[in-house]
Amino acid sequence: MQCGLLGEKLGHSYSPQIHAKLGCYRYCLYEKSPSELEHFIRNGDYRGLNVTIPYKKTVLPYCDALSPEASRLGAVNTLVRMSDGSLYGHNTDYFGFQSMAQRLNINYSGKKVLVLGSGGAATTVRAVMEEQGANVVTVSRSGENNYKNLDLHKNCAVIVNATPVGMYPNNGMSPVNLSIFPNLEAVMDLIYNPAKTKLLLDAESMGLKTENGLWMLVAQAYESAKYFTRSFIDEALIPHIHRELKREMENIILIGMPGCGKSTNGRLLAKALNKQFVDADEKIVELTGCSIPEIFQLHGEEYFRKLETQALTDICKGSGQVIATGGGCVTRPENIPLLHQNGTVIWIRRPVEQLPTAGRPLSQANDMNRMYEVRMPLYQRCAHYTIDCGPSPEETVKRLITLLDEVE
Repeated sequence: MQCGLLGEKLGHSYSPQIHAKLGCYRYCLYEKSPSELEHFIRNGDYRGLNVTIPYKKTVLPYCDALSPEASRLGAVNTLVRMSDGSLYGHNTDYFGFQSMAQRLNINYSGKKVLVLGSGGAATTVRAVMEEQGANVVTVSRSGENNYKNLDLHKNCAVIVNATPVGMYPNNGMSPVNLSIFPNLEAVMDLIYNPAKTKLLLDAESMGLKTENGLWMLVAQAYESAKYFTRSFIDEALIPHIHRELKREMENIILIGMPGCGKSTNGRLLAKALNKQFVDADEKIVELTGCSIPEIFQLHGEEYFRKLETQALTDICKGSGQVIATGGGCVTRPENIPLLHQNGTVIWIRRPVEQLPTAGRPLSQANDMNRMYEVRMPLYQRCAHYTIDCGPSPEETVKRLITLLDEVE
């Protein structure tokens, strides 16, 4: 049996990885131009298709029957070829977002929900939230409710971003300023790359419940797989696949004092986890053609810190990496969201007296105990988790892997 994803320009997609865990069927990517679309839909060799931009509405006329969800939303993201050759159109985004919203364990009934965006994804969000009894307000750039009169909705309890604002590669952007909403309980963002958009990072800093779009991506694929295979699939696969995909996509970022072993341990950890290893200091050397001591000697620490932020901006947009940072990266507040947007940050602690100083300009020029006193609270605030350096790199990596296995 052959299934796949149909779109005009697909680029990288996680769908094949997800569907490989959901059923025994081939899952291919089908890039088709508008002129190729009708012939492929009518004559293509497939059992089922997921449909993405820009064809979710275009395929409607080719469907012989629609599910209630597809009819309500006026869009199809799942096509199934029935035994008689007819095409059945369904919309599994509805189930996907419904499952995502349930994750937050919120009673939406009677609460104001702001949906940012007016496209197809926003239509799905609105339908689900209305079914939950929410008072839904759609915010668009030029509609009655727009980004210039958000003060009319200060009493909203939930915000859902259904726009591409903040999505890779335009990380660091947010569609709204959350500080104007004093009654907020939760923020959802349909974006999953980066894992934490600026909108979600801001929400986290305010202590709000948050969820990105990765769960929705997995849940809608699960619903599609049931239609493709016409068989029971255990819903427990959703959290299982979500966890695996999250682990695969996330960056593991090591912070700590100079000489604590971030680079040595990072290389070993990357090999063990089958992730790419990136050293932020090596990236700076590559960009400038100068060694770290030369940069300090010629231009000073402030110049180096600016280069470090530039390097982290580039590195941390990626995913599936183990990243060793410079010991002082936490001293610049603007670096923290860069580290947090796509990964888990782990502080490696090592006794000050065991830290080597050779080839480290700041370590040689400063009292290491004093440096540690200054940086310790910064490491604590930045890190999601902390481990103590082991007696050997192998032992430290073993501790890191044990920690990561215990993390949800």
